[in-house]
Amino acid sequence: MASNTIRKLLLGACCATLLGCAPATPRWDREFGNAVRANLSAQVLDPAASASTDPVTGIDGHAARAAHERYQRSYARPDAEPARSLVTQ
Repeated sequence: MASNTIRKLLLGACCATLLGCAPATPRWDREFGNAVRANLSAQVLDPAASASTDPVTGIDGHAARAAHERYQRSYARPDAEPARSLVTQ
C-alpha cells in the first residue's frame, strides 16, 4: 500500500515536471512586441517623409549652427549656482 502511494506521488511529480516544458503562452509569444511597434508607428508624423524630394523649410543653416553651438556650450560651462543665504528666519 505504501509503495502504491509512493508510485502515485512519483507519477504526479513527473507529470508536474513535464508540464513545465509545455509552451503555455503561444498566443502571447506570437504577439510579442506588437504594442511597442504600434506605439512607435503612432509617433511617426509622416511615414512617407523619406520619399519626399521637397527641401526642408524653416530655420536657415547659420541660425541652426549657432543654436547648436549654444546648446553644446551650455553643457561645457554650467551656470553658477545662486548664493545661499546663511540667515535663517
